[in-house]
Amino acid sequence: MSTSAPRFQFTIQANNGKARLGTIAMQRGEIRTPAFMPVGTAATVKAVKPADVRAAGADIILGNTYHLMLRPGAERVHRLGGLHKFMGWDRPILTDSGGYQVMSLSELTKRSEEGIVFKSHLDGTRHMLSPERSMEIQRLLGSDIVMAFDELVPTTSTRDVQAAAMERSMRWAKRSREGFDAGGEHAERAALFGIQQGALDEGLRKASADALKHIGFDGYAVGGLAVGEGQEAMFGVLDYAPGQLDEAKPRYLMGVGKPDDIVGAVERGIDMFDCVLPTRSGRTGQAFTRTGPVNIRNARHAEDQGPLDPECACPTCSNWSRAYLHHLVRAGEILGAMLMTEHNLWFYQALMADLRSAIGEGRLKTFADDFRARYAAKG
Repeated sequence: MSTSAPRFQFTIQANNGKARLGTIAMQRGEIRTPAFMPVGTAATVKAVKPADVRAAGADIILGNTYHLMLRPGAERVHRLGGLHKFMGWDRPILTDSGGYQVMSLSELTKRSEEGIVFKSHLDGTRHMLSPERSMEIQRLLGSDIVMAFDELVPTTSTRDVQAAAMERSMRWAKRSREGFDAGGEHAERAALFGIQQGALDEGLRKASADALKHIGFDGYAVGGLAVGEGQEAMFGVLDYAPGQLDEAKPRYLMGVGKPDDIVGAVERGIDMFDCVLPTRSGRTGQAFTRTGPVNIRNARHAEDQGPLDPECACPTCSNWSRAYLHHLVRAGEILGAMLMTEHNLWFYQALMADLRSAIGEGRLKTFADDFRARYAAKG
């Protein structure tokens, strides 16, 4: 870790429409934006070694507070030297707050102003997650970018339910800020992001953004999307939500997404993304290519000696054929999941590099239109 580097500094180098080309400087390294963060839920980006994640082009990865607090435990990770040392990743890590997983994975939850009591999906033990405990867990893990603790409700909820959840999230954001600031040395080198809520309601989103800006954060996430509302509704929110946030700070769209989701969100001013899609799809036999997704299990690939994507420079495309990958995946060989995942990570990072170049050169619309037209070819 470089002690001479800034704690957190976001620089916008170019604009193209609403899109921004930038850099986040932190003590563990720079993050080029727009950035895609591979998801390392349980202290690993599944099926890929950290050095190979970095070789694909990733500047930062995501870890999960909920999963790590349950197994192996934040206190244990701290005793073992922190998450970076534990998993062998020396660059920045963003940790989510755990709120989404508590509400989506737990067998039973009880919400109150204090926080959320839940039963572990692993063994049924009861736990309490509050803004203060979430900040403590992320501090113990040694996170570089910490996410505020928030409450998520479905976009299909009534406006009253959405408003109540947003308002509680803003109270929890203030407590998250206070808990983070009390973190001593960790608070002096890490950053804290607030999370905008408000479902699909522009007025609620504006109220949430105003409350977050009043508290003050290093960056802001657009939360509560990519939960089943569909691309059109998501883009409808992104047409206004990023502009409600501080334009000098990074904007992070949580849990997104498909390649065409990312391109559309970058056009609307988003700087950071994460999603399990490239790794989960790789493990189930789906590859992303410039002409759309490929299901390598399909019989038409059984004797195809070409690469997954002839325009891809990843080790998988450089060394192995669709026929071999088809065989590995159909046979259930672990190597199949590894090679497919590695390719997908390279594809996503290449997409982000292409987006950054297009923004910097003032040709984002042309690139985005061409990408969508080719991607619709469906492999």
